[in-house]
Amino acid sequence: MSQPPFSPGELAEAVLARMLHHDAFSRWLGLEVLAVGPGTCRLRFVVRPDMLNGFGALHGGVVFSAADSAFAFACNSHGRLSVGLTVTIDHLEAGRAGDVLTVDAREEQLKHKVGVYQVRVTNQHGVAVALFKGTAYRTGTAILSLPNPEPTP
Repeated sequence: MSQPPFSPGELAEAVLARMLHHDAFSRWLGLEVLAVGPGTCRLRFVVRPDMLNGFGALHGGVVFSAADSAFAFACNSHGRLSVGLTVTIDHLEAGRAGDVLTVDAREEQLKHKVGVYQVRVTNQHGVAVALFKGTAYRTGTAILSLPNPEPTP
């Protein structure tokens, strides 16, 4: 489980770069990474018309997916392959086309095999749109030593 000699922040950046290179769905969402560090990630995206449900509100699945991406980037930032065990989301406010949403993930607890993360999604007015909680299982596999698959188009 050895990683190249990186500082914790450099390791988080290297893992993020590898993950994003192969993550067509996060790119489709238009997620812009504002910051990543050990156990943290901040993303931003603009709500597009093709993200709305039949009532003109942001589809809950889009909010969930953005929060799930931030969770994935945060829990994998330590360089060990981590997978979600359980996640929950509370939708608090409807998003609308043109909204700029910020997605903040932060580590609440990190143990040898399990990490717990809170993700807060807010709009451009600072209003909470959703609260997401994720629990990740941490494998013993070093991310940067995994074979590098072809990137998705």
